[in-house]
Amino acid sequence: MDREAVKSVLRGQEIELPSWAFGNSGTRFKVFGQPGVPRDPYEKFADAAQVHKYTGVAPRVSLHIPWDRVDDYAKLTDYADDLGVRIGAINSNLFQDDEYRLGSLTHPDRSVRRKAIAHHAECVDVMRQTGSAELKLWLPDGTNYSGQDDLRARQDRLAESLQEIYALLDPQHRLLIEYKFFEPYFYAMDIPDWGTSLLHCLALGEQAHVVLDTGHHAPGTNIEFIAMQLLRVGRLGAFDFNSRNYADDDLIVGSADPFQLFRIMNQIVAADALGPQSRVSFMLDQCHNIEPKIPGQIRSVMNVQEATAKALLIDRAALAAAQQAGDVLGAHGALMDAYNTDIRPLLAELRTEQGLDRTRWRPTPPLVTQRRSPPNGSAASRQGGEHEHGRQGKGRGRGADRAVEPARLGSAEHELRRRQRLGQGHRCRSGHRRGRGVAMGQGLGR
Repeated sequence: MDREAVKSVLRGQEIELPSWAFGNSGTRFKVFGQPGVPRDPYEKFADAAQVHKYTGVAPRVSLHIPWDRVDDYAKLTDYADDLGVRIGAINSNLFQDDEYRLGSLTHPDRSVRRKAIAHHAECVDVMRQTGSAELKLWLPDGTNYSGQDDLRARQDRLAESLQEIYALLDPQHRLLIEYKFFEPYFYAMDIPDWGTSLLHCLALGEQAHVVLDTGHHAPGTNIEFIAMQLLRVGRLGAFDFNSRNYADDDLIVGSADPFQLFRIMNQIVAADALGPQSRVSFMLDQCHNIEPKIPGQIRSVMNVQEATAKALLIDRAALAAAQQAGDVLGAHGALMDAYNTDIRPLLAELRTEQGLDRTRWRPTPPLVTQRRSPPNGSAASRQGGEHEHGRQGKGRGRGADRAVEPARLGSAEHELRRRQRLGQGHRCRSGHRRGRGVAMGQGLGR
């Protein structure tokens, strides 16, 4: 593919941002607070809009319920539209209520399962109010000890629960089912792998698809093979991009193994699955524990862009000819030639053509541009003053303590210091802790 064709494809690329990436996070040892983190979904959208402003390919933002509950979803949708972004997938939460200690959709007690299903009914209602078409379900259920519960019975209960959730969907909706091979349970997860997720999706129907989180696999897993198989049967619904060294580290995508990201994108390009016709959503799912949030998301988007561009540069004709001839080194070389190409000048050229660069004489990477530009209401300008949207989630259970009441709490920095003294923050599914409360930008961690 020539340069112009590559740029044409990249112009249509979309990478979805997670609202929770803009809040404070850490590990089970410590949540490192940062001044100016969002206090409610409106401020998360303002930060996400900054990422889209400097990259041009991040127009969607995933919501997480209950972290992103608001009283008026139409108002939130309009606010996002005004910023030039829109609401993406709606993520459910099955890992924070005390009743879910032994499971949610798989719990032996029918009343607990009913509660978990009702939560998804709320999520579907949010989808209808926001125009979202995707309900994303990560199931944290599992067991820690052999004999703790009947493994087959848990699968039966899960299948029944998923059927009830699936029945809630409108015709334009999709149910995206995520898997994880361990954590938060350590003997058996109830959806531990892509095969289990796929089996449930096939049983449900055409509106059910698998979510592939790049950090949810055992070390050494050939993730691009999984992507290929799911694409082959038309059941790859979404990616959650991040990077790992040991477990589900939720590091910046491409930081630990950029060659793996390139290999994954090679399978995407080979299957012509970059465009909207494929219905594969590409989303980031990361914690930025020690790095700034907005620049961390910009760097992540850039890494996906670079891997995609390199995959587009592969000489497919030469690759196919070498494979057919049994030329092992020639075929491998076709991939390595593309991977070793310095793609940054092409991306700088593309950004200039899209009007994304702020300097007149020389194309500037988005990170540099973002640092040089005024914050325009993003995190850097949110360290004091009044909160435009007031209290959100009032009277909505766990959502009620996420937004700020300026007259009572004062600046975000003041509240941040208060939270740090209290040592609040909760462990999320990957062992990270995401801060709780107003200055932390969201409720308990995913």
